[in-house]
Amino acid sequence: MLSVAKVQKRNAWRYYVRGVAFGDGRRPAGQALKDAQEKAGLPPGVWMGRGVAALGLTAGQTVTERQMELVFGQLRHPDADRIERELLDDGAEPEAARLATVLGQSVEEIERRKATSLFALDFTFRAQASLIVLWALGDDHTRRVIERAHERAIATVLRWLEDEVAETRWSSGRQRAKAPALVIAKWRHWDNRDGFPLLHDHCLVLNRAQRPDGSWYALDTVRLYQHVVAAGTLYTLTMTTEVCEELGLATVPREVTPGLRPVMEIAGVDQELIDWSSTRREQMAPVLERITDEYVKEHKRLPGERGRHGLGWWAAQDTRRAKKTPKPLEQLRAWWRTSAILRFGKAMVDGLLERCRAAGKAIRARVGPVVDTALAAVDVAAIVFTVRNSFARRHVLAEARRHLLETLRGRAFTRGLDDYIADAALSRHSRQLTVPQKGRRAPAPDQLTYTADFAWPHRWWIAGTGGKPPRESSRYERARVASLALQNAIRDARILSSARDEAPASTASAAAHTGEHNHDQAATAPHAVDHPDRDAVLTPAQRAAAIQAHLQAAMPEEYLEGRTTDPATWLHTPENLARLAAFTQAAEARSRIIADGPQPKQAGKDVADPARQQQHHTTQPDQGRGSGRGH
Repeated sequence: MLSVAKVQKRNAWRYYVRGVAFGDGRRPAGQALKDAQEKAGLPPGVWMGRGVAALGLTAGQTVTERQMELVFGQLRHPDADRIERELLDDGAEPEAARLATVLGQSVEEIERRKATSLFALDFTFRAQASLIVLWALGDDHTRRVIERAHERAIATVLRWLEDEVAETRWSSGRQRAKAPALVIAKWRHWDNRDGFPLLHDHCLVLNRAQRPDGSWYALDTVRLYQHVVAAGTLYTLTMTTEVCEELGLATVPREVTPGLRPVMEIAGVDQELIDWSSTRREQMAPVLERITDEYVKEHKRLPGERGRHGLGWWAAQDTRRAKKTPKPLEQLRAWWRTSAILRFGKAMVDGLLERCRAAGKAIRARVGPVVDTALAAVDVAAIVFTVRNSFARRHVLAEARRHLLETLRGRAFTRGLDDYIADAALSRHSRQLTVPQKGRRAPAPDQLTYTADFAWPHRWWIAGTGGKPPRESSRYERARVASLALQNAIRDARILSSARDEAPASTASAAAHTGEHNHDQAATAPHAVDHPDRDAVLTPAQRAAAIQAHLQAAMPEEYLEGRTTDPATWLHTPENLARLAAFTQAAEARSRIIADGPQPKQAGKDVADPARQQQHHTTQPDQGRGSGRGH
């Protein structure tokens, strides 16, 4: 997970060197930062990013308190004291010597314009709850694997931001250029404010970047904010994949909030252990539930992705504890293990990794390293369109990374596959809305806006539980149903096409003689499947059946049935009953075709016609063309 906060005050650097750099504690007054960290057993902050080389620093070098004051408190060179002293010795004026150490526009000039300075952005990376439990209670090898994956995932995200996202701006934003070199100070934390495990890093990204001519300008922070979700999904996908491959684990979906996207957690980590470690979540849960209910009453709908982040921030602020006294990791791990054993027993704690490996082995046995790029593109496009209606490439890329995480269940994938799926979703299933205007600069490719021409899914209502009133289905639930309907249509078309392809040659010759042509053949032929062990000898029908079996194994059962909650909670309206019947009939027809295998045509009849009819029944409620919204 990734969250971002602004650093806008001159003295904010003091908060970081006195609190954040001290494990979210309160460093004793008058004690040097290095001495305090060594005494508390805390790791020092380190410099990261390609931009540190321009400041005379090296990646991994320790961050000092004076450097924090100069860089993040005054927007000056980290070695400004020496540079200024040398210039003064050479006869320079004091003001000129000081300005020579400023990185871009000075803070004083910004304040004279009555503008608010933005010194940095605090990118906070933290792992999923199940990975944190494994890290806290696992052996030394498990801990090192998770920490190494955490560090590599952060480095991957920061490189992606430098290569694809970061830009400098000037002339009130009218001019901009790529900024492939960021300046970052990173701080490692082991626990939350209650002392329970929470592996996370604060990455303080300086709001300055150097252009090729050597000048320093502010970053386009709006652009960075826009790509936070895509960056967060990249971190989660990268870290989870490395840990699962290294330790032989797999992931499972865990629903946190009904109607919203599930979180992919490590299989075998019990919910009780997750609740034990997530003390902040337990504190925030009642507050978040209250303000979410207030939001629903006011807006008559569940909050969107941005709204959930905002409500979560308010809940975190309302339940924020006072600072604590930091402790070394070895002492914390001993306390965490004792706490878990007292609550759950030694057998449960000692057998955690083996249970996770057993669960992972079972999942890996039925979920192969297979990604059907055609179905992935449909799934991504349908979900993004239903959730957002209009979208940019960053939204599609984030959804493509979620798709890989949900489908592969922790399996490794070919590098760049997320970009390939995103591009396929945009080129095959999306329509560009942005129209370049004559005489104006053409927008960047990742700033273009798109939509799709899928039918808008019908709404339905879900009965409330625990005395709560019924709620409308969320956009994510409707997106899942829309995506499944499209995927089912593609699978049906593939199977029908494969059956026709493998019919006797005499039947094909007769069709050619009578002038019959299959106009859908090119569109419905099986697409390539991207995975390391591609088997080229499979027939099209066998390949389609294998894809169907894989996706059924990887997808949660509630998604396969076309709904995302327990059927007992559904309100049985005629529309819902008809839709469920259509899904059931189509699934049964596909199962019969896959089980029986391709069969020749007899007496001029296509044996797959009943399934073709079921395909039309499946798509009829939701698949009319056009972007009109059904009611």
